[in-house]
Amino acid sequence: MAKEVERKFLVKDNTWRGQDGGKCYRQGYLSTVKERTVRVRTTGDKGFITIKGESVGATRSEYEYEIPLADANEMLDRLCERPLIEKTRYRVSHEGLVWEIDEFEGDNRGLIIAEIELKDETQSVTLPGWIDQEVTGDPRYFNANLVANPFSKW
Repeated sequence: MAKEVERKFLVKDNTWRGQDGGKCYRQGYLSTVKERTVRVRTTGDKGFITIKGESVGATRSEYEYEIPLADANEMLDRLCERPLIEKTRYRVSHEGLVWEIDEFEGDNRGLIIAEIELKDETQSVTLPGWIDQEVTGDPRYFNANLVANPFSKW
């Protein structure tokens, strides 16, 4: 079974900027129930469908497959819950690990989350100075929940 071990943090300042120009992501959800989410995503000229299980700590099952871009766009336009998640993802190296920093747009504008994928939950991580509060276990920050309860409405 494919597993994802990921910790999430808020970002407190802009000192992380400058290493990467970022990539635009457009994503939507076909299912946002707690036990499983089904996400459709596009970035550049690629489309993906991802199925994720329920989080237990920082770990959950994850299956991701590339799909035709036209199919992904059609699902985003016609089938996915609203609003769609729009964000720019930046990749920033720190202490031998690559952080993914998502700067949200649309109804979630103003939210910036840094994520780090780990081998397991016990892996040690040196936090960069621009990291703020950890929100790994806070469901408000799950992308799937930002659809029904966008950051702009908090």
